[in-house]
Amino acid sequence: MFEIVEKERIAPGVNRAVINAPAIARAHKPGQFIILRTHENGERIPLTVADKDAEKGTITLIWQEVGVTTYYMSTMNVGERLQDLCGPLGTPTHIEKFGTVVGVGGGIGVAPLYPITKGMREAGNHVISIVGARTEGLLILTEEMRKVSDEILISTDDGSFGIHGFVTQVLQGLIDKGTKIDLCVAIGPVPMMRAVVNVTRAANIPTVVSLNPIMVDGTGMCGACRVEVGGKTKFGCVDGPEFDGLQVDFDLLTKRLAMYKGPELIALNKFRESERGCQCKFPGGAA
Repeated sequence: MFEIVEKERIAPGVNRAVINAPAIARAHKPGQFIILRTHENGERIPLTVADKDAEKGTITLIWQEVGVTTYYMSTMNVGERLQDLCGPLGTPTHIEKFGTVVGVGGGIGVAPLYPITKGMREAGNHVISIVGARTEGLLILTEEMRKVSDEILISTDDGSFGIHGFVTQVLQGLIDKGTKIDLCVAIGPVPMMRAVVNVTRAANIPTVVSLNPIMVDGTGMCGACRVEVGGKTKFGCVDGPEFDGLQVDFDLLTKRLAMYKGPELIALNKFRESERGCQCKFPGGAA
């Protein structure tokens, strides 16, 4: 169980792996996630399932190297097994025929957006995908997104590929030219989702965002993943991870995400000196 059957690097600091997990592959629905541990003494981290193959009994995970666990995963090879993998967790995306759905994916956020986009199109929606990254080399899943979208618009902050600008500018362009948008789904870094919501709020467009609060057990028992939505406390793991973006308190979310930056950096520096850590390529060329 939980054996890595495929693995590849798809962008600088971004990896994709196909994991043997038959029960999860059968039960998973778009928007849901898993929690894993790489080894017996490892921490638990949530990752959204980017794709699945129920017949083969596999799920696809895509992650960016940020902390100890994601760097550790980048050193794992085909044939190695994850210690634990729990899921599917979270409330699935509400998918129905809305009309025109615009999906906005920034950076690694394109990975969880992919199954949602696929599901929305299969439900009969006209799907417009906006995919963005800082630079061309950081774009991921563009061809996969193209196959499940009716239209796709690609942007880079530096103009190295596609439209020169932010995904919010591309979205505003659609609104300005009179595109009737019935629903917007935005997934990416918190500042990006917040910026998307500022655009859609002004245009009165219903907007769903997928939040990434600090999470421990994933079942609603620990309360670590608290977020405030519409003035009420919600748990990201069981009430989400998707919420009405127009109601999310992004200030509070940002503050909570920064709570453990110090300890996370200490742990990462310690990992750099370990046998596994020496196999990693850290930013700046350090190993």
